[in-house]
Amino acid sequence: MSSRILLVEDEPGLLLTLTDLLESEGYSVETATTGPSGLAKAINGAFDLILLDVMLPGKSGYDVCRELRQQGKDVAILMLTAKTQVLDKVVGLKLGADDYLAKPFDPAELLARIEALLRRVTKDGLAPVARFRFGTVMADFEKGEVLKDGAPINLAGKELQLLRYLIDHRGKVLSRDEILKDVWEYQPDIFSRTVDVHVAWLRQKIEDNPQQPKHILTVRGSGYRFSQ
Repeated sequence: MSSRILLVEDEPGLLLTLTDLLESEGYSVETATTGPSGLAKAINGAFDLILLDVMLPGKSGYDVCRELRQQGKDVAILMLTAKTQVLDKVVGLKLGADDYLAKPFDPAELLARIEALLRRVTKDGLAPVARFRFGTVMADFEKGEVLKDGAPINLAGKELQLLRYLIDHRGKVLSRDEILKDVWEYQPDIFSRTVDVHVAWLRQKIEDNPQQPKHILTVRGSGYRFSQ
């Protein structure tokens, strides 16, 4: 399956050139031409990497990067800019960008940077997050607070730990034994219903329709998987 890239760039010529270049390399590319539209696509889509211009109408690339990290989006971000001062690079990296490339750049260098970032993401996997948004839920694990539609949800300690564990391993199928061992620190017990019961409680509190969950999914015969 080809990697999905979101290209956020407001220069029409460069947008077309980069789209053609990336698609010729086998990447699946979506585009946005403003800061707000790029942020919306990044939040609602599942991308492997974002190419993010700094100077964008409506919202700067710096602001987009900051908001994505604040919302727990750990997608790889490569910032593009005409600025070359060291300070500009430092600002982008401090806000959570993974790499920085100044215009004009060699297409071969851009492709090499993209490949290196994607290899690193694949190797390292997903990083644990302090704050994470999915659907209408906002989880702040540093504060121990979870909001749904802006209203606080009362989660027991183990429910919060379980939610964080599922989110930290999002996209991965987790067996009941894994969850029991890592969250409860119990030795796996094939007769234990602890995990199933806590998953059911979590669904009641965070899913819009607990009978047809969109986020905490059952993988028949295997366990559970968290999906955004």
